[in-house]
Amino acid sequence: MINKITLYRPTGANELELIIDSGMKRFPPRLYWQPIFYPVLNFQYAAEIAEGWNMRDADSDGVGFVTAFEIPEDYFRRFQVQTVGLDHHQELWVPAEQLDEFNDMIVNGIRVEKAFIGSKFTVTDKLKQVIP
Repeated sequence: MINKITLYRPTGANELELIIDSGMKRFPPRLYWQPIFYPVLNFQYAAEIAEGWNMRDADSDGVGFVTAFEIPEDYFRRFQVQTVGLDHHQELWVPAEQLDEFNDMIVNGIRVEKAFIGSKFTVTDKLKQVIP
């Protein structure tokens, strides 16, 4: 039996729609100005980002999501955990050029754990498919 680690990724609507397009199996490539992909190690921190950052970002239209997924523990250990604030603000820093390999390691797909939806956001039919 493979030991797995659960990771979380806060996203906005645009990123989540790209994840849906992948069949809920892959995170989209980083943009040219994003050198790392940073899933976080706990739900609390992911929810803080989704609600406090994604939902309030000018491009988000008032929505943020917390996604969750698992990777094998031995693969997880290849990366250094970064604490970027409070003790629970822990991230895994994956270089953008390793994201394809990282995506290949995702076990059982990506799921949405929580949605923060403001009154100005209209949920699309595509998003309705995955929001709990």
